[in-house]
Amino acid sequence: MIKQILEKIEAYHIIIIHRHQRPDPDALGSQVGLAELIRHNYPEKIVKVTGTDVPNLSWLAQMDQVADQDYEAALVIVTDTANRPRIDDDRYDQGQYLIKIDHHPNEDPYGDICYVDTTASSASEIITQLALSFDWQLSDTAARLLYTGIVGDTGRFLYPATTSRTLEIAAHLRTYEFDFAAISRQMDSFSLPIAKLQSYVFDQLQMDANGVAYVTLTQETLKAFGLTDADTAAIVGSPGKIDCVQTWAIFVEQPEGHYRVRLRSKEKVINQIAKLHDGGGHPLASGANSYSLAENQTIYQELQALFQEKETKTLSKD
Repeated sequence: MIKQILEKIEAYHIIIIHRHQRPDPDALGSQVGLAELIRHNYPEKIVKVTGTDVPNLSWLAQMDQVADQDYEAALVIVTDTANRPRIDDDRYDQGQYLIKIDHHPNEDPYGDICYVDTTASSASEIITQLALSFDWQLSDTAARLLYTGIVGDTGRFLYPATTSRTLEIAAHLRTYEFDFAAISRQMDSFSLPIAKLQSYVFDQLQMDANGVAYVTLTQETLKAFGLTDADTAAIVGSPGKIDCVQTWAIFVEQPEGHYRVRLRSKEKVINQIAKLHDGGGHPLASGANSYSLAENQTIYQELQALFQEKETKTLSKD
């Protein structure tokens, strides 16, 4: 399959690369990193990246203008996107050939080629591995993007998905010329309004005796801090820094009235719960959608049940 991916990249003159909506550093890193790799190794090709620009990640990358006619003879590649509804820019199926490259559970195997490696820490790790397999030359710009993507999806190498292979690839990328310390500072810093929102999250966090926690961020709250849904990405990991918190949900009210649900866990697998609520993702980091306060409570109760099951099994053994 790796050979087929290379053959298709070499066969097409126009290549358009997509990623998921509401991108994080790995979505942009893998998408634009792959584009930079192709441009660097095949300068005669036309390579474009598409999707909605996000202000808080403008320091990492920005999108190109892509016309409808560009797709007529194009190879389309989608990175870091588990399922079709999450692909940013719904023209992804308008090209001549479609390739999916991802590291999430492959529950929607779309594309003429579907290359998924769930053992990889990130899509950026996969793209780097492919580049090395293709014997491509890496540029400083591509290395910066891919390194940032890996750092983002591993939580600065803290998450369980970080493997020895991840560290080897990151070490290889670090041999190129870019300011890795500036990347770390950029990813570790946030604005004063977000700092105040983080304080609000700690103050309003609800938690049971087993360390299952949640907080609800209403539109009224976000407006009070002068923030949007996209800004809440900066505080998703905050509850997990509390030692007694084991699993948590952040319910973010959308302008339309429903809730975007961000689910995280330190050990217990929670993506099955996300699937029950129009979502999915990694075992310990998933997203879902809720359409009422009552559904929010249902999700929280389902998270609590994970720990109640463990307690029941322990008591039965005694």
